[in-house]
Amino acid sequence: MSKAALTAAKSRYEAEVTRQWQAHPADGAHDLGHLRRVWKQAQLIAMDEPCDLEVLLAATMFHDLVNLPKSHPDRASASRLSAEAACLFLRQDGFALEKLPAVAHAITAHSFSAAVPPESPEARILQDADRLEALGAIGIARMFHVSGQMGGGLFDAADPLARARPLDDRAFALDHIEVKLLKIADSMQTVTGRAVAIERADWMLSFRSRLLREIG
Repeated sequence: MSKAALTAAKSRYEAEVTRQWQAHPADGAHDLGHLRRVWKQAQLIAMDEPCDLEVLLAATMFHDLVNLPKSHPDRASASRLSAEAACLFLRQDGFALEKLPAVAHAITAHSFSAAVPPESPEARILQDADRLEALGAIGIARMFHVSGQMGGGLFDAADPLARARPLDDRAFALDHIEVKLLKIADSMQTVTGRAVAIERADWMLSFRSRLLREIG
């Protein structure tokens, strides 16, 4: 697929995502900016991971098509529902039918909640590119944003590092670094993704250290 064709497809996909999100507006952590960043990172990873860019683009742009809040009881089904909705549109858009299963798998496997192992290059790349959004500066921004949406606080002022209490990332955003985010580097599927994840995780630890100094 040529670069021009990919660009044209990306524009159509963004328009469709925007249309479908109108009924349930995306949150600040899952918006067009998120999709565009994931696509940018996916392309960088794909430079060292042979894959089908047509499949990767479609999976990337539609991976959050059905975006349920983290507290929603059907959260684990969101990626499967996204895959189904994406394939329905892609059929109508003239996407190659034989490639739809690859798109569906990549979308389904990207999610933590779904717990589906990625079994294709496109699925591994998308999973890594999406998980990198949870690390580094953008990861910090999204972490506090989502915690605020769910009614959580910034941190436990009396015990920010949870030395004398159980970690609780629903109550305190800062706990999420230890509960989940630092483990992401170990879950990366690609060499490039792992290298970026390690660097971003180190930066998050530096941020946390600075935060602790400021709050005393």
